[in-house]
Amino acid sequence: MITWKRTLRTLSSERFVAYKDGKEAALVDLHFLGLGHNTPVSGTVVLLENSGWTEEDVPDLLSSLDEEFLPEVDSAEGTLTYTVIMGRLVASYEAMSDGRGDEE
Repeated sequence: MITWKRTLRTLSSERFVAYKDGKEAALVDLHFLGLGHNTPVSGTVVLLENSGWTEEDVPDLLSSLDEEFLPEVDSAEGTLTYTVIMGRLVASYEAMSDGRGDEE
């Protein structure tokens, strides 16, 4: 089962983490492009390496996100597009007041 957590929300974008078996398994950034674009929502999905994903799992993952957070758009209707990447999480960095980044 996939569970989702929204970690960031702005006026034009959102970031989500997908959990599979209680562990971080995918990261999703969504960008709301607005009217006048062929596809008003564009997303980047990073499937985390060693999370057990296969290419066949991708449609179910995307449907899960669509159903829970994106009722107004639909990839089948062409109003939502995704780029899907398999990747390895190296580190998370946070800006410091002295201008240097700090690894979490």
